[in-house]
Amino acid sequence: MTSSPLGVAVIGAGMAGRAHIAGYRTASTLAGGPFGDDLTEVRLVAVADAHEPFAVAAARRYGYERAETTWQAVAENEDVHAVSVVVANHLHREIVEGLLAAGKHVLCEKPLAPSVADAEAMVAASDAHPDQVAAVGFTFRRSPAITAIREQLTNGHLGAVRHFNGHYWCDYATNPDAPMSWRYEGGPGSGALADIGSHVIDLGEFLCGPLESVRGTVFSTVTTRRPKPSGVVVGHALAEVTEEFGEVGNEDLVTFTATFASGATGTFSVSRIAHGLPNGLGFEIFTENGAASFDLNRTGEFRIADSTAPGVVNGYRDVLVGPAHPYVAGGLAMDFPSVGHGQNDFFVFQCRAFLNEVAGGVGTPIGDLPVVPPLRHGLHNLRVIDAVTRAAAGSVETVPAD
Repeated sequence: MTSSPLGVAVIGAGMAGRAHIAGYRTASTLAGGPFGDDLTEVRLVAVADAHEPFAVAAARRYGYERAETTWQAVAENEDVHAVSVVVANHLHREIVEGLLAAGKHVLCEKPLAPSVADAEAMVAASDAHPDQVAAVGFTFRRSPAITAIREQLTNGHLGAVRHFNGHYWCDYATNPDAPMSWRYEGGPGSGALADIGSHVIDLGEFLCGPLESVRGTVFSTVTTRRPKPSGVVVGHALAEVTEEFGEVGNEDLVTFTATFASGATGTFSVSRIAHGLPNGLGFEIFTENGAASFDLNRTGEFRIADSTAPGVVNGYRDVLVGPAHPYVAGGLAMDFPSVGHGQNDFFVFQCRAFLNEVAGGVGTPIGDLPVVPPLRHGLHNLRVIDAVTRAAAGSVETVPAD
């Protein structure tokens, strides 16, 4: 493990970019529990964004040394060792490949790339630099509640999974006057499925094992034209628009069914037009000996049912997340039962896992904190998305083996 400061940078100062930027600032404060106590000092070096005011504001707000307007400036900076890439999907490949060539460790947001071919090239670039960490960010794997449910599955307490029902319902595209952005460009599968569906697909596999096949895909686009913005759009925010319109090329809504390699059935529903649900991720799992469920709007709890209680009082019970569950002890400033946490904390835990691996060596966890999934996992996720997209033609599509 290196003893010199780890210089970090973030490329992209939009919505998710700020979560990474803030995450690195807090990551070095996590101590004990699963996090270990040996993380080297972190140096907050740079924030880069093509829109300079975003970079300047984020660097100042979170205490980074400087703002940049190009990813190349980060790649050329010898003080930077580890970089998060949090920009539009179609920009990922060039930046990740450039950073790897410059000797940087890289954490790239999901979905990894706009196509399977691009993701394959990124994995090949990572394979050419085996001593550099090259990871993909699936932050919900860092939820204490979700990980606690996973433990009940992997330790056999709930028995074999029979059915996973997952959804990610958001409302950011409900307003037809919301401005056109890169999220609405591209063909079927690049809309709600890639943007937020990639998360619920990953969670299905995180909890239930690999998907084997998908079928029955239905895509729906409700708003087919959107006004073009007059300036820069941040995340899902509204912005001033012009009188010119752009054509929406991808889906607002997608549903599909799947079969896991274990034989379990999966049902998935993803929407960016779910009125009143800004961030509605959730799932139910039904197993041989019980069931469990989670709702992102109630991050500090989960529900579970098993056969441990007498029949007259048996049923679902609410479990409040506390220090006995993953990530809480040492991960929160006040790590006591029912104190509460949220999605921003997941980014902190993810940043710490990434930095731990950078400090300790590729594939080497520190403490009990699992490493961040490698780029190859992001490629697998895109292969699932590609299979879901092809299944819209009415076929049953096999998910390629890794």
